Amino acid sequence: MMNGKEAAIFDMDGSLVDSMWIWPEVDRIYMQKYGLTQPDTFHKDIEGKSYTETAQYFVDTFSNLHRTREQVMEEWKDMTIHLYATKVFPKPGAMEFLRHAKEHGILLGIATSNNREIADAALRARGLDRYFDSVRTSCEVAAGKPAPDVYLKVAEDLRVDPSRCLVFEDVPNGILAGKNAGMEVCAVDDEFSRPDEAEKKRLADYFIHDFYDIMNHTYERCRSDRI
Repeated sequence: MMNGKEAAIFDMDGSLVDSMWIWPEVDRIYMQKYGLTQPDTFHKDIEGKSYTETAQYFVDTFSNLHRTREQVMEEWKDMTIHLYATKVFPKPGAMEFLRHAKEHGILLGIATSNNREIADAALRARGLDRYFDSVRTSCEVAAGKPAPDVYLKVAEDLRVDPSRCLVFEDVPNGILAGKNAGMEVCAVDDEFSRPDEAEKKRLADYFIHDFYDIMNHTYERCRSDRI
């Protein structure tokens, strides 16, 4: 999987760390607080959007919210940053893979849709920050996933051609972002995207249940649609 690769770029939530469980509860509490009704297409609507784009979605979608985008983002940060710092842990085998990659000269980057302060808190809390040569959020580029912008920005930081980068992603729009950037993508199993497993395997080049699969060479090669 890493043959010919100079860099590995990770989505954070659901790919590198086990954190997707936080957001359904945040959405539930937030919607209850303001009397909002979740659209049937809610989860697909926000999949891959940046933290800023998702806040704007709330402002645009819920006419009775009466909050600015900045107020929404600040409330979410206040609700989640402590959880990320205390209750979020790396996916199985992630630490071992990061150490192995570093020992073999692979550059490492983060390309997350999350808020920068939340991402930094999550990475620092588990000592992950020391492994990464670049950490970027979709809020720092023109468009969130499935646009390739954040992945291309990390590759630019690392000074690595996109074709020499391997992406780790847990949702279809994230996989598409990596493919749109001209990178190979390894789909990562996660409980919250398991209903989309067939689509993930269709879009990705590889599929793993956890990072031990890479260490043990038991990952699945996928038939990827070239984007």
